[in-house]
Amino acid sequence: MIRVRMVALGALAVLALLVSACGLPGTIPQRGRIPTAAPAPTATPLPPPLFPQDEAPHHNLTEWWYYTGHFAGKDTSGHQHQYGFELVFFQNLRGQVPPYYAAHFAISDLTRGEFHYDQQAALTTANTIPPAGSTRGFDVALGAWEIKGLGGHDALAATQDGYQMSLSLSDTLPHPVLHGGSGIITYGQAGYSYYYSRPRMSVSGSIVDHGATVPVSGLAWMDHQWGDFVSLAGAGWDWFSIQLSDGTSAMLYVIRDAQKKPLSTVGTFIAADGTVSDIPAEGIQLSATGSWTSPHTQGVYPSGWKISLPGMQTSLTETPALLDQELDTARSTGVAYWEGAVHVSGTAHGKAVTGQGYTELTGYATVRPAIGTPAAG
Repeated sequence: MIRVRMVALGALAVLALLVSACGLPGTIPQRGRIPTAAPAPTATPLPPPLFPQDEAPHHNLTEWWYYTGHFAGKDTSGHQHQYGFELVFFQNLRGQVPPYYAAHFAISDLTRGEFHYDQQAALTTANTIPPAGSTRGFDVALGAWEIKGLGGHDALAATQDGYQMSLSLSDTLPHPVLHGGSGIITYGQAGYSYYYSRPRMSVSGSIVDHGATVPVSGLAWMDHQWGDFVSLAGAGWDWFSIQLSDGTSAMLYVIRDAQKKPLSTVGTFIAADGTVSDIPAEGIQLSATGSWTSPHTQGVYPSGWKISLPGMQTSLTETPALLDQELDTARSTGVAYWEGAVHVSGTAHGKAVTGQGYTELTGYATVRPAIGTPAAG
């Protein structure tokens, strides 16, 4: 297990450097104050992801394991509860700075109509990352928060004020989904990223909701990205995960430059049997149906979307389950972003469907990091 603990000597000073400017979730903003490896394109073609070796942490600039999903259940009084959740662990390596870990845990309590989140961050020692080629999967923890997995069988645990979550996840598809055809996508001048997903993981477990234990079940999406990419000031992305009632899934990823212009659009369609098809950028039409202004950061986010995939006879409408699902992560990754549960309806391949998903919006708001002692185990 990578059990992240705070390095005592100079930890707060280094942390201040790491989160002292605006960036993207899980990436350290680059303003020339930290020694970095340049994210220059490599002349040698990169090898495709290898399993189970590439499930483990890597020695790259940036890496994350990202879980989002929906689950529901009844408490002992028979009352139904519905939730969305996000749990993500970030790993960042920069020059001689010790490895930096951050984690975000959010609950969209759809029954109460409330959104709650928490964050943790810590520095650790270099020997916490296993040697290249490890086949043991990943097991990363910050205090009582932990994610571990191998071969599509994962376990998640996290707690915050009012909520304690413990989940088991199992991949329902025969293999991980590689994005970009080969499992590699580009951020332009910001670098490259390996990227695979497990888009339909069955969920079982429980959540302790304000003291009441609720057994739950549902469906989750897992992303794993790693590579030599960094955050460029002003850049951002819109990311959509979609799980439809006909058993199909889709991922749409629009990466923007500092001028808010798309520099890369990646789309993946996953059939019910796990067959994967790339969706060409010209085959993706996205438009916002409204906007939402954060009362916390004053960021203005798109809110509600029309999604058209003409080549697949698919037309969908996404509606946020809650308007306010913004995370201000000044104490961990130094950014504010919207990551929220959404409801989906429309037609796919000409047939009526419903569905659910998660949407992530970055680069729309800025925060001033408040440096303090990060929570650590």
